[in-house]
Amino acid sequence: MNKPESEKARATSAVAGRLDTLPAGIWALGLGSMFMDISSELVHSLLPVFMVSVLGASMVTVGIVEGIAEATAAITKVFSGALSDYLGKRKFLLVLGYALAAFTKPMFPLATSMTWVFLARFIDRIGKGIRGAPRDALVADIAPPALRGSAYGLRQALDSVGAFLGPLLAVALMAWLANDVKAVLWVAVLPAFIAVVLLAAAVREPEKAPRGSGVRAPLSLADARRLPLRYWLVVLLGAVFTLARFSEAFLVLRAQGLGLSLGLVPLVLVVMNVVYAAVAYPAGAAADRLSARTLLILGLVLLVAADIVLAAATSPVQALAGAALWGIHMGLTQGLLSKLVADSAPADLLGTAFGIFNLVSGGALLAASVIAGALWSAFGAQATFAAGAAFAAIAAAGLLAYRRRPQQG
Repeated sequence: MNKPESEKARATSAVAGRLDTLPAGIWALGLGSMFMDISSELVHSLLPVFMVSVLGASMVTVGIVEGIAEATAAITKVFSGALSDYLGKRKFLLVLGYALAAFTKPMFPLATSMTWVFLARFIDRIGKGIRGAPRDALVADIAPPALRGSAYGLRQALDSVGAFLGPLLAVALMAWLANDVKAVLWVAVLPAFIAVVLLAAAVREPEKAPRGSGVRAPLSLADARRLPLRYWLVVLLGAVFTLARFSEAFLVLRAQGLGLSLGLVPLVLVVMNVVYAAVAYPAGAAADRLSARTLLILGLVLLVAADIVLAAATSPVQALAGAALWGIHMGLTQGLLSKLVADSAPADLLGTAFGIFNLVSGGALLAASVIAGALWSAFGAQATFAAGAAFAAIAAAGLLAYRRRPQQG
């Protein structure tokens, strides 16, 4: 009796690690994320320096802009996720969100003030919010439950490939175009529109059972009450992780402050996302088989290590080492948190569940980024990263102390 179960477990384990078992729709979603991230990260790898060095923004302003932008995306995700549940359709909102983000990309090279940058980031993040929860729910709709960790890991890995190709392209273009930031930002327009066309053409939404004739609001308190306690614990966990990890703009500014030249500043995100991409799929596949608690604790330990390295860094090379550790942390935790949301929420409320999860995480990111900017301005970069290490250590200690109740029966 144990032998068939053991063979089944081994078979599931082998399948979870094979890329060719994942549906084509997962690959399309991943490649769409990759092209959009090439565009977005090309912009974002230069934007913090552009705001501070060219437009004269303060560190507090950078923190507020980044925090508000991400919080805007998080708020939008709640409504788009709930709307995708209500309509029973996710692809339209997915493509709409990507298209809106693509149309904002020319605003960055056209910006002449912080007002323009803020407006561009604000609209771009609305696009991210519109697509985020429907996309994450669509992954769960398309992938078999036994392969959800692998599916989220693959999408996150391809997303991270784009996230390091974008800054790498920025480095090459900055060298070629003699550090003309605005000229480089124009290049970001093309991959953004490639992403929109790819997703519109290649993603097939699975058929769903017909809805009942009763009419219900797309976002209601009754739906929130249907989400189980296990889900709300995942939401709390996601918020704690986000509070311990502020905007990546501070990684870029840390490296620049240690002497990394303007043309090479995007290398910070290249290093971080190369490691992120390499870790994300294996970590996702492992999440289908191993303890989530173990992987989350390991991720927090690595975040503590990253913050300590960044706080103590005295050279750009040490800052890049800290960025690499940060990338390992992201690879271990981000796909896993998405899997935990998908596994803990009812199938007909996946969009709502991802929306609420991202709303809470976005609020935590806003708070974390504002606090990080204030600490940096008042006490310096070391204080910012030391505070991040302390919070991540507290979160890890909480997970270590947590013991799941033994199942009865």
